[in-house]
Amino acid sequence: MRRSVPLIVLPLLLLTACAGQPNASLHSQSDADATAFSTYLSARFAAGEHDLPQAARYYGQALANDPANPSLLTLSFFYAITSGDFDAAAKYAQATVAAAPDERSARLALAVVSFKHKDYADVRKQLSLSSKGAFTVLTLSLFDAWAAAAQHDEAGMQKDLQSLLEQNGAESMAVFHAALLQDYLGNAAAAETGYKKALTSATPSPRALEAYGRFLERSGRAQDAAALYRAHVGDGGLASVTIPGLARIAAGEKPDSLVRNPADGAAEALFGIAASLTDGQSADVSILYLRMALYLRPDLGLAQILLADRFESLRKFDTAIGIYRGIDPSSPYYRMAQVQAALDQQRLGNNDSAIANLKSLVTAQPMDSESWVALGDTYRASNKFAESVDAYDRAEKAISNPSKRDWPMLYARAMAKEKLKRLDDSEADIQAALKLSPDQPELLNYLGYSWVDRGRNIPEALGMLEKARNLRPYDGYIVDSVGWAYYRLGRYDDAAKTLEAAVLLVPGDPTINDHLGDALWRSGRRIEARFQWNHALAFSDGDTDKSEIERKLKAGLSEKPA
Repeated sequence: MRRSVPLIVLPLLLLTACAGQPNASLHSQSDADATAFSTYLSARFAAGEHDLPQAARYYGQALANDPANPSLLTLSFFYAITSGDFDAAAKYAQATVAAAPDERSARLALAVVSFKHKDYADVRKQLSLSSKGAFTVLTLSLFDAWAAAAQHDEAGMQKDLQSLLEQNGAESMAVFHAALLQDYLGNAAAAETGYKKALTSATPSPRALEAYGRFLERSGRAQDAAALYRAHVGDGGLASVTIPGLARIAAGEKPDSLVRNPADGAAEALFGIAASLTDGQSADVSILYLRMALYLRPDLGLAQILLADRFESLRKFDTAIGIYRGIDPSSPYYRMAQVQAALDQQRLGNNDSAIANLKSLVTAQPMDSESWVALGDTYRASNKFAESVDAYDRAEKAISNPSKRDWPMLYARAMAKEKLKRLDDSEADIQAALKLSPDQPELLNYLGYSWVDRGRNIPEALGMLEKARNLRPYDGYIVDSVGWAYYRLGRYDDAAKTLEAAVLLVPGDPTINDHLGDALWRSGRRIEARFQWNHALAFSDGDTDKSEIERKLKAGLSEKPA
């Protein structure tokens, strides 16, 4: 139990205070110990809340109180670097390697600092002293390859790239960085071969596309670059590359290469590794790599976007907003960042500010569909459903020809129309969304449940809902919809069994408990039915019909419906 330690310490301090006049030195030591312990608890609390600057500050103070404590040194280093304080992080890294010479994170941080200062010999020295492991081979090889290229040690660079190719799952990163390295060294033919190889994937990464496009533009092959961009212009995920690229070509401008120097190459490597850490448990480690990348290259816009996204995953929306606001207006990611910042304001409950900011964006660019969708979402969160539908209508007009990726907009508009009691229009939007994405569980569930609840097309609705359940078997709301369809078809035992599973998946939802109560009653299990209705009443919210549940608790259900 986390609270057991302070409960033990506090009585000890009280006993000391009641024991008459203590020795002054003992009293002073007791105060110091209490302060140290309080600081440590503050650090633990800040870390648990993902308040990284506060965690760094308190762990630093705790380390000053106990400088020989290796755990405090490790934590002080980690939170200094993840909060972006590289001066403190470098100091802690030096202390760490003095005690543990092969500590990997500290050696990597020192290599990053050496990259920043163009001391490539020291970069390679720090990497050579690091302990090796399955994951660190990727980072160490990429870093050493860029430091080797800076020293014109092509043999060392190729050896590093070969070790990368031998790592399962690292082949695409090795190919991409091989092309970047050859481009940096001026080996145009080898660079182009590498870029083409990196783009053989059916879904090319934005970084590989941008690197090759910039290479072609710089090589005087503007038409080839334009053809490359146009081939991907329909992919919204690549718009931040294709639109600026085509604009540069139209203006006759030539860009820099994607990687201008070895520090940029190291930053690119760190960004790529951070982007691969997608599970929730890796958010803090991803933040560490992104902070390093941005220390080396502060203008790496995609790293800023990803860093803000990682803080969003930790529900640190204020921090994410600060990062989004720090993106330069000239960045191709600026508008995306401002939309996301507004959505984070909405998540914090600042809907009026979010709406004002989004209205400024759509006024400046009326054909920006993403800003209109975000505005519609924010109006919907503010229960302004008519305004929400209007914003989604503007988004649809800006999109012109909706594709599969646009189904969420139609789904959101359908929900807003349902709130306005425009049920037929809502259904039409869901049907249109299903044409774009026929296997989307949310859409199948929404339309299927709507039909069941309105007593329409119930056998067909059940088929849709069972398909949604197969696609997402642990979604309690979909399981509830299936159970309710069984109920409407008079299959009460099947309904009760299915709704019992739904209650286990989503405990405390009043609608599911109410549905289960109805099914149990029809199955002859009346005591259990009243138990579930009582639960529904206890968990009731603004959408719950309390009077109806109270009526059922008093009189039960009427005779079985036809």
